[in-house]
Amino acid sequence: MIKITSPSRLHLTLIDLNAEIGRVDGGVGITLDSPHIQISAEKADSTEIIGKSHLSDRMQAAAEAILPDSEGIRITIEEDMPDHVGLGSGTQSALCAAAAVNDLYGLEMSARELAIAVGRGGTSGIGVASFESGGFLVDGGHRFSDKGAFSPSAASRADPAPILFRHDFPDWDIVLAIPHTKGAHDVQEVDIFKQECPIPLREVQDVSHTILMQMMPAIMEGDIESFGCAVNHIQTVGFKKLEVDLQPQSVRDIIEFMQDSGTYGAGMSSFGPAVYGFVDSKTQGKQIQRDVQDMLDETIGGSVIITRANNSGATITNTEA
Repeated sequence: MIKITSPSRLHLTLIDLNAEIGRVDGGVGITLDSPHIQISAEKADSTEIIGKSHLSDRMQAAAEAILPDSEGIRITIEEDMPDHVGLGSGTQSALCAAAAVNDLYGLEMSARELAIAVGRGGTSGIGVASFESGGFLVDGGHRFSDKGAFSPSAASRADPAPILFRHDFPDWDIVLAIPHTKGAHDVQEVDIFKQECPIPLREVQDVSHTILMQMMPAIMEGDIESFGCAVNHIQTVGFKKLEVDLQPQSVRDIIEFMQDSGTYGAGMSSFGPAVYGFVDSKTQGKQIQRDVQDMLDETIGGSVIITRANNSGATITNTEA
């Protein structure tokens, strides 16, 4: 039997939804220790998913996509995480199940090969790389001629995007609020891409400049103040601004509160509603956690945790060793 623990991720922004120079998508992300998915798995005569979870169907489909003929697997979901909140549960649950099959049956497939086999990573390469290596990640998107349209990962069949930059994320605390609502997904998400793209080129250039000349150097130099300024700025431009504008007022209020109450930068992950903020003091982080929890309790509900980056990716352990 094996045990797999897969991290969540923050998707800070898509980079280029203009595609004028031939590529599309691109993304920036941070791998998180918590929340995470944890499963145990063993060979079986058929495919069985044990444990009540909204991720069960995804795991079963992913496992069956790569199982050798006439073989099976029994997967027990020990911990899961919410779906459609911006933390990457779809990719991580699929990769967990696929990795279990891969390990138990000695298929020797890479994380990228697994992602292609189970149809993940069609817009962003961040989730796949978070599973594989963790850390702070920047991916280079896809050739627009290969992808053919502006579309989210769930509606795309492109291979996972190449990782252009990977670096350990500094030892900063991350306040993570998960409001009790769902971000855009499925047909709604597809429609947003169709309606809002292409993004004006000047906004893509603004986002690119901020990532290359402010965010990435700040990660390498451990400069939380510059990193936070970059995070705050990207909430106001490009596709991220559209994602934020689609949120309920209560979610936008949390972003603004975090930015004004002592974090070095705060924003929304993917299509939300998960909101994150960076602090370098546990005392400060706990106070913001309490205040944001009060805001959620008074509005749409939800939970707030303090987490940190995961700089190693998923763990796979043989429990019989």
